[in-house]
Amino acid sequence: MAAVIFTDYSSSTAAAAAAVARLLPSSRYRFGDGVLHSRQSLLLHFAPRNPIMLRTTATSCASASPSVVTASMVAETSAKVIDGKSIAKQIRDEITVEISRMKDTVGVVPGLAVILVGDRKDSATYVRNKKKACESVGINSYEVNLPEDSTEQEVLKHISGFNDDPTVHGILVQLPLPSHMNEQNILNSVCIEKDVDGFHPLNIGRLAMRGREPLFVSCTPKGCIELLHRYGVEIKGRRAVVIGRSNIVGTPAALLLQREDATVSVVHSRTKNPEEITRQADIIIAAVGQANMVRGNWIKPGAVVIDVGINAVEDAKSAKGYRLVGDVCYEEACKIASAITPVPGGVGPMTIAMLLSNTLSSAKRIHNFK
Repeated sequence: MAAVIFTDYSSSTAAAAAAVARLLPSSRYRFGDGVLHSRQSLLLHFAPRNPIMLRTTATSCASASPSVVTASMVAETSAKVIDGKSIAKQIRDEITVEISRMKDTVGVVPGLAVILVGDRKDSATYVRNKKKACESVGINSYEVNLPEDSTEQEVLKHISGFNDDPTVHGILVQLPLPSHMNEQNILNSVCIEKDVDGFHPLNIGRLAMRGREPLFVSCTPKGCIELLHRYGVEIKGRRAVVIGRSNIVGTPAALLLQREDATVSVVHSRTKNPEEITRQADIIIAAVGQANMVRGNWIKPGAVVIDVGINAVEDAKSAKGYRLVGDVCYEEACKIASAITPVPGGVGPMTIAMLLSNTLSSAKRIHNFK
């Protein structure tokens, strides 16, 4: 098996963008907010904002054979495909009904505000898609576009305005911000009652504490758990492994599984023998941003695999010169797992669905609507 080198990145946006840029030098990509953005208007779901990145010489399943191949790996595909696109549509339909009921009953329409700083085409594409998603379910969207050289104080002023605006129930600051701005200060200025991205430290803290409830949970890990629920996967009493410990995906996913009474292990850049630990899991959530890192021989037969990653790898057979794969080697895992998310079309669509769900929940809470 190829040698693997772990590297922790403090900024996933820069790290993931750089990794993809090496494969796609003609375009500029970045990861963030649950999607992969491109200056060629490619919009594909998902990678975490702050993952652990693993670098390996292998870029596809075929290029690095695992050290052990079980008999089940050469059998026909047996895993159920967990269709995130279909589930996300169901959730959007449910949200549409609830928004209509809220409007008819109390005359309130949920509102989501987005602040975009700079002229990055990839960020603008994502903002447009959020606006389109809001419109599809009946959520009002508000947008502020500021120039690249805006001051941090100007951004904080707009956030303050949305914090005080009763028609706005969720606030997002599009990342990445220009380098001269303090991202933490800006994100922390969003009032916790409107933190639909679930990034506020108080929401993370409440998630970590027994007996406390966060107002919001980060959209991607929330989507992972929702997929498990909707596919009837039992979590209570199961052994779960989360690969990656980012603040945006890995850590909240582990906390959510723990709340569901799973026994949880987190595999990260300092973990010894990650394969052995992962092989014990009934449920695996992989969120590291490394193509095909989790091989078939990492997976216990019958395990459920949720693959958060989306990675571009070279593919001479593709007209684009690349193809998209997850953090899990799908070709191997689907012959061993009982259920698995595809990439794309698995976790990615759930991220946007959970953002819409969080915005609706915020409006209901603020207006005491049941």
